[in-house]
Amino acid sequence: MLDEKIKKYFENEYVYKTPKSYSIFSGKNVPSFIKDWLIKKYSDEFGNVDINAIQNFLKEHMPSDDKTIKKEIWEGEDKKILARLIVEPDIKKDILKFAIPDIGIKFNETRIEKYVAKKHKELKSGEVWGVVTLTYNNAEKEKFIELIDFKSFSPYKVDLDYFKEARKHFTTEEWIDLLIRAMEYNPNGFNGLGQKITFLSRLLVFVEPRVNLIELAPKGTGKSYIFGNLSKYGWLISGGVVTRAKLLYDVSKQLPGVIVNYDYVAMDEIQTITLKDESEIAGGLKSFLESGKFSIANVRQTSNAGFIILGNIPLDENGIPTVKSYFEPLPDVFKESAFLDRFHGFIKGWEMPRMNQSMILEGFTLNVEYFSEVLHLLRDDTSYAPIVDSLLDIPPNADTRDVNAIKRLSTAYLKLLFPHVESVDDIDTHEFKLFCFDEAYKKRAIIREQIHHIDREFSKYLPDIRLRFF
Repeated sequence: MLDEKIKKYFENEYVYKTPKSYSIFSGKNVPSFIKDWLIKKYSDEFGNVDINAIQNFLKEHMPSDDKTIKKEIWEGEDKKILARLIVEPDIKKDILKFAIPDIGIKFNETRIEKYVAKKHKELKSGEVWGVVTLTYNNAEKEKFIELIDFKSFSPYKVDLDYFKEARKHFTTEEWIDLLIRAMEYNPNGFNGLGQKITFLSRLLVFVEPRVNLIELAPKGTGKSYIFGNLSKYGWLISGGVVTRAKLLYDVSKQLPGVIVNYDYVAMDEIQTITLKDESEIAGGLKSFLESGKFSIANVRQTSNAGFIILGNIPLDENGIPTVKSYFEPLPDVFKESAFLDRFHGFIKGWEMPRMNQSMILEGFTLNVEYFSEVLHLLRDDTSYAPIVDSLLDIPPNADTRDVNAIKRLSTAYLKLLFPHVESVDDIDTHEFKLFCFDEAYKKRAIIREQIHHIDREFSKYLPDIRLRFF
């Protein structure tokens, strides 16, 4: 039944996925939104995939042999490829450089033609996917690979109203399963509705601006995959050294960091991350998490990015954390009570299943590239927050951070699960309570309780926020 509904109401946006179709990409660094686009491009209406056609496309347009492609460009052959670019201005030389790490092209051997950069506003600092045409410029004293044409990888022109209208034809449980499929997992591999909602909570930072979350989970629950593969609008940091320049602002290059350029930043394997310029990063982050603004070297920056910390937590034989204070495994810089209070919610990752064969998707789902565009557009839709405001009864003495956290999380759940609502009359209040408010309240309550373990000046109780039933 769900397969048929997906095909009927998303006839141009669905794709049929099988483990076999994804094996085509084995050994290639291809994100999900590219894989789905190719599978859809070379599949018939029944989901049969032309494997040879995809392999030929990958060979011609996404080469992996860096020595061969560089030699061909050097010999005078223009190359047109689909690639992940990282763009970086060189202020001193007054040029725009790029790198294509997947094929070994480095910043010090490239340039972007100025007219191309002016024509395509996406070619600013940061990462972007697109179809690029490369040539070899040996006319000047300095020789380099030149980007002479660019087409952004945006194969879908998303009609958000169409997406919202389609939601009306699905029950809430069907829609939850559709979302899980869109995340590339089989909903039948989950143990009940509660586990599914916990899993979907990872999407909150995708749809609502400036949502700050912490998720601690055992290994193998798919944290890295979700934040690193579903969307080109997010940035995943996996361990290693994090600098102020990379995260917030590069003073020497006068360039904003990733937190300004993306919808969300996820810090994975938080226990293994080392912060260089720790005090500066901590101060900047604390300001950013509170207001979306921060200052570095008298330069003021603003951002609507979500921020999520991902880490592991030790569990006993029953799958329960062995530590009373969940934040104990975090690096010291992240344990300060005032810093933690700026996070809106906590996701109990240990309540999710470990990845297993039953969770591998086989069936019809939304194309990941289309889905990620929808999530990106929902961020700017401000029509949901007033609905949440109308549904909540806030005590006059309620803590402002608690109220903001519960409102923001409730709004994010509303966007995800009930994108079709236009007023309080369109939402069943009991469903809103169960799937939006209760989930938001529980996630903020964990933050409040855990901060209380660290600092007794913080109450462990939330304000008595209630729902107005219409």
